[in-house]
Amino acid sequence: MSEPLKSSVVLITGIMASGKSTVAQTLAERVPRAAHVRGDVFRRMVVSGRAEMGPGLDPEAVAQLRLRYRLAAMTADTYAGAGFTAVLQDVVIGTEFAGYVGLIRTRPLYVVVLAPRPDVVSVREAGRAKSGYGEGWTAESLDAELRERTPRVGLWLDTSEQTPEQTVDEIIARLPEASVTTCP
Repeated sequence: MSEPLKSSVVLITGIMASGKSTVAQTLAERVPRAAHVRGDVFRRMVVSGRAEMGPGLDPEAVAQLRLRYRLAAMTADTYAGAGFTAVLQDVVIGTEFAGYVGLIRTRPLYVVVLAPRPDVVSVREAGRAKSGYGEGWTAESLDAELRERTPRVGLWLDTSEQTPEQTVDEIIARLPEASVTTCP
């Protein structure tokens, strides 16, 4: 299992509270030489002047989102170039998805989209210490953005009834389906 992942990038995406962080960490722990790249860390590095994303597409927030995406992709590529499996996780949905995938230069590139039902996401969100929803976002609205406006590339998984370990087992078993060379 580790050989196909050597010097590669695995992008794990989905809406907030879909299980990205837990699944990415679990996958990285199963690979002999891996780095878990958390895209959100680049957002949190902005100490002053941060513009948060919301349902209204504020130009400054979009510019900062795209900066975060560039930094995360470059970091993942750098780890992969050094022989690591870079497990990159972030919320990458809708019209930004294709551009983000295009930023990642490393091949092989595997894309995994976690798509549990919105009702399951709401339950997961309620059990988390951090809150991703508010400011006009709901699990239902982001799920609609994911399903209606995100290109269907890579491996899409309904993880509603799975544990993180079961999700990682399925990713490993179906890895060839996650392989992406380009994104429409």
